[in-house]
Amino acid sequence: MSVPLSAVAPELRARVRRMPRLPLERAWARRLIRAATGRMRPRPVPDVDVELRPGLRVYRPRTPQSDLTLLWIHGGGLVIGGAAQDDRFCADTARELGITVVSAEYRLAPEHPYPAALDDCHAAWTWLRAGVAAERVVVGGQSAGGGLAAALVQRLHDKGERPRAQWLFCPMLDDRTAARRALDAARHRVWDNRLNRFGWRAYLGTEPGAPVVPHYAVPARRDDVTGLPETWIGVGDIDLFHDEAAEYARRLRAAGVGTTFHLVPGGPHGFEAWAPSAAFTRRYLDAARAWLGRLRWPAP
Repeated sequence: MSVPLSAVAPELRARVRRMPRLPLERAWARRLIRAATGRMRPRPVPDVDVELRPGLRVYRPRTPQSDLTLLWIHGGGLVIGGAAQDDRFCADTARELGITVVSAEYRLAPEHPYPAALDDCHAAWTWLRAGVAAERVVVGGQSAGGGLAAALVQRLHDKGERPRAQWLFCPMLDDRTAARRALDAARHRVWDNRLNRFGWRAYLGTEPGAPVVPHYAVPARRDDVTGLPETWIGVGDIDLFHDEAAEYARRLRAAGVGTTFHLVPGGPHGFEAWAPSAAFTRRYLDAARAWLGRLRWPAP
């Protein structure tokens, strides 16, 4: 049975009803969406300067309140999207919290399978680290970007680098969800399991759910999450990624990692990106930024 419209938060139902299912399995559809994203230009935000660099967009508040820096990674199922789509989110975060936000571009699958995207995110980290201590950087992302953020944090941990925290919105963490064919019938709003299976297959170069996957490709497959940094995870209760996000949060807590799990009743996938002006979304983003905001000051 598909997720009924009545399960969606009332403020979001009209928008969800109009959303078509994107045929991302088709190369022409991906090309059109990527081209549209590439034409986006930064929208002016008071008190924030935006610098466009190769592979990066940097948002600097004119009145900094902290040296904390957010490395942000956009979503798009690993097959579409670009840093430009999160201009409003990144600029508003920089302005409201008085912190610098660095948004990473990365190569997309299936043309560029794993580890291309993760390597590009790591390159953004390396650029950022030239001027900021690791312990003053939060790594965050949404959807596929949330999964890449979690993967990058794991890779950095194993290299002896420890970011301050990870900030994950509806993260795409586990390819084994895509392998659960029974979920296809649920036809989750915005991002369903058929699209999920295509995204993971494009990225991994093999069918999701295989016994072995490349190291760091699938964050939820990591056996030991001990020692990972403090974590915030937000997800809607009707999001396809709810179960894998909740399980990752549970495992982090069990390993002694300080973890906040923010569940949003009636929240479809990625609503913070496509309905940013709704009061429902603003309340959610206020809570998320409040969590991030308390990290601005170094520990005494």
